[in-house]
Amino acid sequence: MSRRDERDDVPAGAAYRIDDLAHHSGVTVRTIRAYQDRGLLPSPERRGRANVYSDAHLTRLRQIADLLDRGYTLASIKELLEAWDTGRGLGGVLGLAAEVEGPWTDEEAVRISRTELVERFGGAPDESAVADAVDLGVLVPVPEDEDLFLVPSPQELAVAAELHAAGVPLSAIAGHLRELRGQVEHIAARLLEFTTEHVFALSLGQHRPPTEADAVEAAALVRRLRPLAQQTVDAELARAMRLFATRRLRRHLESDTNAEPVEESRSVLITASTIRAVEKLVGPDQVSAFVTAAAEREVQARALDALTANACEIR
Repeated sequence: MSRRDERDDVPAGAAYRIDDLAHHSGVTVRTIRAYQDRGLLPSPERRGRANVYSDAHLTRLRQIADLLDRGYTLASIKELLEAWDTGRGLGGVLGLAAEVEGPWTDEEAVRISRTELVERFGGAPDESAVADAVDLGVLVPVPEDEDLFLVPSPQELAVAAELHAAGVPLSAIAGHLRELRGQVEHIAARLLEFTTEHVFALSLGQHRPPTEADAVEAAALVRRLRPLAQQTVDAELARAMRLFATRRLRRHLESDTNAEPVEESRSVLITASTIRAVEKLVGPDQVSAFVTAAAEREVQARALDALTANACEIR
């Protein structure tokens, strides 16, 4: 029997043999069978000697492909699809995922050639600097053209160009960005913990997985709260820059060389679990004072140990 004859055996309407389903969905026959074995795809309808798939199977395969593209594992996809099948809503969850995974900035990526890049940074090629930029994600190579790069954040590249024009070495800029990124990621993690505890737990904490209404409400919250993170960081950065720039200027302009030196503050990375442990001990408002006091006590203890050791050696 020919392939045409096989299709003729299938009743009119949205019905596919497995080869046809594979063709229309873009996945292999082997993958379709694997999805069935995992419970991700319903079994086909048996019609005579033929297994027949419907448009529902094709839609399910496209849903799975979309979720895989979003980074979900097959195990989590199975949970989401089961929620959809029991009426708890996949559309809302996908809408929430789109809000979270979408761009958190108004910037639009641009492309830049290697020649343009060299011109913006002084006219002398520096492959080491390019490698650092690629490693940091400031530049993303375009696979089909080795002399072309995607720039996810044109503002970030523009800042680097300004700093380099002012005399900052490219290696120093890359090192500074790595340090800054670690500190910003720590801030982002703390903001996310805060909003999860006080905001999203209220809408997502009652159901596993969330209902359609839960997911829609959470997506709306993301849209409302997303700019607040940027606004908060911008305001605090402006405050801190003014404070420390003023202190630095006063120190340089101080005419009395014997004046008491101004204490400087420096940021250090502390894991979120350590911060939470300290908060339980002394409360959120006293974390900075506690860490400072603990560090000072350790320094004093080591100084006393060193003095004691020196005294014992003299005797």
